[in-house]
Amino acid sequence: MAASLSSSDVLTASGISGKRSEEIAELIDYFSKFQYRAKEVNSKVERIEKRCLELFGRDYKYSVIQNTNGEVCGHYPRQIVFLEYESYEHDKDRFESTVKIGKLQDLVNRSKMARCRGRFVCPVILYNGKHICRSSTLAGWGELYGRTGYNYIFSGGSDDAWADSDEVPDDSAVRNGDSQLFDKVRGLDIKLLRYLSVRYICDLMVENKKVKFGLNVTSSEKVDKAQRYADFTLLSVPYPGCEFFKDYKDRDYTAEGLVFNWNQDFVDAPLTIPASLSKNLNIDWSEYQSWDLVQQTQNYLKLLIHIINSDDESGLLVHCISGWDRTPLFVSLLRLSLWADGVIHANLEPAEILYLTIAYDWFLFGHMLPDRLSKGEEIFFFCFNFLKHITSEKFSAVKKQRRKNSQFKDSDFTVEDICQLKRRDQGSITSLSSDFSLITEDSPAAASSFNYEGIELISAGSQAQAAWRKGRTSSPQTVFWNKPFSAEDKLLHPGLPEAKSSSSSSSNQSEQGFLRTGSSPLAVPGRRCLPPPERQARLEVVREVFLAAYSSTVGLKSVSPSPSGAISGLLEQFARGVGLRGSNAIV
Repeated sequence: MAASLSSSDVLTASGISGKRSEEIAELIDYFSKFQYRAKEVNSKVERIEKRCLELFGRDYKYSVIQNTNGEVCGHYPRQIVFLEYESYEHDKDRFESTVKIGKLQDLVNRSKMARCRGRFVCPVILYNGKHICRSSTLAGWGELYGRTGYNYIFSGGSDDAWADSDEVPDDSAVRNGDSQLFDKVRGLDIKLLRYLSVRYICDLMVENKKVKFGLNVTSSEKVDKAQRYADFTLLSVPYPGCEFFKDYKDRDYTAEGLVFNWNQDFVDAPLTIPASLSKNLNIDWSEYQSWDLVQQTQNYLKLLIHIINSDDESGLLVHCISGWDRTPLFVSLLRLSLWADGVIHANLEPAEILYLTIAYDWFLFGHMLPDRLSKGEEIFFFCFNFLKHITSEKFSAVKKQRRKNSQFKDSDFTVEDICQLKRRDQGSITSLSSDFSLITEDSPAAASSFNYEGIELISAGSQAQAAWRKGRTSSPQTVFWNKPFSAEDKLLHPGLPEAKSSSSSSSNQSEQGFLRTGSSPLAVPGRRCLPPPERQARLEVVREVFLAAYSSTVGLKSVSPSPSGAISGLLEQFARGVGLRGSNAIV
């Protein structure tokens, strides 16, 4: 069994301060034990709330939608942040609100009835003046008829703060005027959407309507019979629910090759994307039912990023059913991806953006992590481990910086493309994005361990930290450094050769047009390339921080660990990689 090692020790070794690492670990530990409820707040939750406001305030001026005791929504933050505009150093102390917050508060209070569990359309990310919003799906007949009974059925006996609201319509209103009732409540929902300048609605449900015990308990915009949402651009992008992530855990946290079963009886929502939004992405959308979890998540994220870049005026709404599993997954990936591009939260460091998205996007918006962990539904873990799959510039919201090379006069190549071409030319299996690779498919260690596709640590370590820090003051394409193999690396990978320069004419010729930076950690002597772009380095650091914190809290205390010991071995593997422990330290 692996000896215990704190996330603070691990992260301090990789360049993250002990205070920041402990903050993340404490947050995840608390989150794994308690679901947030706005009416049940203690001093720990108050500190989390205060920290989120402080982090938002680093880059934005904002107003607050009050939800003090959960009277608006029982599983939304007590202080809902409405980001108004970016703030700069010269105007930190000046704030001129761009909205009538009282009007917005009233609209929120009135529109909440339209959506499942009262989880109204809520803006959470501000990108180029546009709001990216989240919510649940539309409430159906049954929920409007009686929220108390609905919540009892749908949430296994639990009750929401507003379940006994006197706004629930009486029997005659539902039976004799359900159309008028829907006109009223959905009309208010549409009014809020327009107030927030939302045009695009991405529905992640695999169903047209959620059915529970034979009853339609929710609806969705795409099946609104009166076509009330016809003026919006509706996208049906079905994505597996949290139950599917039990399969992800059971496969040793391996998402590659994991394909959802689209033939199940309850799955009736087809993928529907307007041609104007899908044609420029070079994705064969007709193949979506054959995609594995990696491909599906990547392609949906590409789509969302394309949407927010395709319209300079309009915002985006993302929702699933309740809006607390799949919705925070994509909201969190969007926030981290845009942050890695440097276009939002520009003043936050990796540990800070990680804290913000865990605390705000997941915890304070009601994700039921204790319940999901007890069932092995590891969608929360999947989100942050998935960052390794979106480091490429293909997922960037900003235009790629291209660099011409004399060997490729007729084509433009990104820095990443050039490095990939060079790596293929070398035949190297060593990742260019890391100082070392803990486990590779061809390494000796892989033969005696489970498939580490899910949680192998191609660790950014000091290199990603250096790239991120230097990238804040200079272009990542002009920052170079190198790291020869250390004694620790050679112990982990005995087959690694000594790094030395090649004096052959062919080698020198192949290097024309590339900047040289000394010895290289590549498996082939004499080969050199650029360090990872800033986006890649940033995301690698965030993932590294998360994995260490998760491993030292949830991972090592799992009630039902994977038979392979995937999570329980993660911290040990990480510790080896950053040099805190020898390779034979497992006892």
